[in-house]
Amino acid sequence: MKPTKTLTKLLLLMTLMILGSSLKSQDTIIKLWPKNIPNQVNNGEKEHIEQGDILSISNVQDPSIEVYLPSKRNANGKAMVIFPGGGYHILAYDWEGTDIAKFLNSKGIAGIVVKYRLPDSKSLNDQYEVPLQDAQRAMRIARAHAGDWNFDKNKIGIIGFSAGGSLASTLGTHFDEEVYKKQDDMDDLSARPDFMALIYPVISMKEGVTHQGSRDNLLGKNPSQELVERFSNELQVTKNTPPTFLVHAEDDGAVPVENSLLFFQALKDKGVSASMHLYPTGGHGFSLALKNNYLSDWPRQLFLWINSLGL
Repeated sequence: MKPTKTLTKLLLLMTLMILGSSLKSQDTIIKLWPKNIPNQVNNGEKEHIEQGDILSISNVQDPSIEVYLPSKRNANGKAMVIFPGGGYHILAYDWEGTDIAKFLNSKGIAGIVVKYRLPDSKSLNDQYEVPLQDAQRAMRIARAHAGDWNFDKNKIGIIGFSAGGSLASTLGTHFDEEVYKKQDDMDDLSARPDFMALIYPVISMKEGVTHQGSRDNLLGKNPSQELVERFSNELQVTKNTPPTFLVHAEDDGAVPVENSLLFFQALKDKGVSASMHLYPTGGHGFSLALKNNYLSDWPRQLFLWINSLGL
């Protein structure tokens, strides 16, 4: 007996629903904090999401991670936690976040995008502590779920762009600093990344080198010298800082290339493995640089470098 047109349509619809559910289950959103969100006060401030050329998120109130996984047969056991940039004022959430996760998936690497709180929010106390709190917690959640998400807990890197590079380098140099009270057993896990990639990163908070907007938003208009030095991450490198990959354009008019140069030198001085790729042009905020034939080579260099680590 041949199925009726109605039955055929129904079967097709059910198949599409099952397929859609399966595809949707590949991505997971998890809140960072199961209990009270540290350093946050409830003053009615609302998170703001705006979709223009990029998806922009500001006033983050409920920090989370969004997990993108490659198929099991393509997975290579590695993962990267992703910190989008935006001057510590917004998150360029797709441009330097979910697009990066999907690109990593194409190479067999799990991508975990962090929607971290932004220190210019009025709902925070000691705002300079907050991004690092979220970064440490995101790393610990990734490590705790490594088995569930089909990657190795000892093969988890980080990647950050611009101010997200500031946060990534802060995590890479302050991973063992206690900046929040333990909430569950995940907080017993190490927050140290196994490797890190910093793409046109803000590294220093020193005048004349830093990106002033990022510094003002993170530390305030008149920070103490102690805070400036604490978050100038070229001063915080140790022999335990993870192997690092750096990318910068020499004509970057927003974040001077000296940020990467200073960090590379600090890594070299401490004997930490590092690879730096400088491009003569490209400006700032180029993400994957897919429309620039020369600059678009940087992700290939990243994957070659990751493979060279022998993880």
